[in-house]
Amino acid sequence: MFTKKSSALLLAASVLGSVAFSPVALADEIIKLATTTSTENSGLLGAILPTFEKQSGFEVQVIATGTGKALKLARQGDVDVVMTHAPAAEAKFVNEGYGIEPRGIMANDFVVLGPKNDPAKINGSKDVNQAFAKIAAKPATFISRGDNSGTNMKELAIWNNANVTTDFNGYTAVGQGMGKTLLMANELQAYTLTDRGTFVAYKAKLDLEIKFDGGEALANPYQIILINPKKYPDLNHKGARALSDWLVSPEAKKMINNYKVQGEQLFKASQK
Repeated sequence: MFTKKSSALLLAASVLGSVAFSPVALADEIIKLATTTSTENSGLLGAILPTFEKQSGFEVQVIATGTGKALKLARQGDVDVVMTHAPAAEAKFVNEGYGIEPRGIMANDFVVLGPKNDPAKINGSKDVNQAFAKIAAKPATFISRGDNSGTNMKELAIWNNANVTTDFNGYTAVGQGMGKTLLMANELQAYTLTDRGTFVAYKAKLDLEIKFDGGEALANPYQIILINPKKYPDLNHKGARALSDWLVSPEAKKMINNYKVQGEQLFKASQK
């Protein structure tokens, strides 16, 4: 015969058992994705990942940071998969044996924003190197992310190609993500380099315009890279591969191409 005490114990055990074996409590159903602030700031991940989660049963935890920090987290085995936009840094990551199977997901481009009156007269420059040289020669105010992100890496490469050092008056590195950097550049009416997606997402808040864009030098490709299981065998490699496979699927490509902000397409899915 069951007493009230034994019934209470059985009920407690049942509740504890349901918690212990609940799917949401299982670590192997969580995918830790380190990615760039641009994929988060643009709203893309919030738009497409719920579909993957519903279909797969995995939960994706997004850690949005600069590319340098994202790759560092991956090197340390703190995340299951990484999606970034700095080809040289990504190649090094793979060559060092930390990453495997890099796959192109999508691309957009970088643009140079500036005040409407364009004090450095960069509009109409023959290339982005000349545009940056004009900003330094003025000198005009330039706000850099300064956070070792993919955008910051691209910016520094352009200064280098333009044979310009960044010690000119007006150059300020703020150590912030793209969204905050745009707001600071707007407040100071400064030039800055941004990915087009984040600019479109923030455009309604800004009194800045695209003053230079175009050309292969400003291409901005994104890749997803799996973490080498030989380095970190205990990561959620099954979930990471499922996410990688889904992001290159026809369904995901269609969602990426169809994602728009204020009527503008932000990313173009890779064709391969």
